[in-house]
Amino acid sequence: MRSDNLYELPKDLPVPQDDGACDHLTRMKLPAITLRSTRGGTVDLAGLGGTTVIYIYPRTGRPDQESPPGWNEIPGARGCTPQSCAFRDHHEALKRAGAAQVYGLSTQDTTYQREAAERLHLPFELLSDQKLEFARALKLPTFEISGMTLIKRLTLIARAGVIEKVFYPVFPPDRNAGDVLAWLKQNRKA
Repeated sequence: MRSDNLYELPKDLPVPQDDGACDHLTRMKLPAITLRSTRGGTVDLAGLGGTTVIYIYPRTGRPDQESPPGWNEIPGARGCTPQSCAFRDHHEALKRAGAAQVYGLSTQDTTYQREAAERLHLPFELLSDQKLEFARALKLPTFEISGMTLIKRLTLIARAGVIEKVFYPVFPPDRNAGDVLAWLKQNRKA
């Protein structure tokens, strides 16, 4: 079992700073890359119509495993489970505000993600960018820890495959879904 509670954010987490690593993303087209889904199929985000919310996170933890050493000291790393739970809790409101679909995305494999999706009762799919193809195509910011290359936390809102809004850095992660909901309400398209 873990020595901490992965469902709660520690109070002393370092705050990530905006390093400009996502400044290029607004108005970019999503790459036509097929990603494996926790529902057993694949998704090509570039081919989706309507408004798509994609929250991208480093990695979800598991109740039976400790975080990598130094995880809490990396600005913006901790909080994937609280962020996913917030998107779960706001899912219906996000849809009412115009999100045709919501996805979570990380570099973890689909089997690992499926455990999290089931345990957290997520009503949306998690997508695996295990080979970092999506991340590289968009030049997303990454970091290394314990032999893993992970994507820094950010959220994209795309309309008809074009990125319209980028949330980066995202902190605290458990408020991201509420921030996305507020943005969708203010920028609703007819």
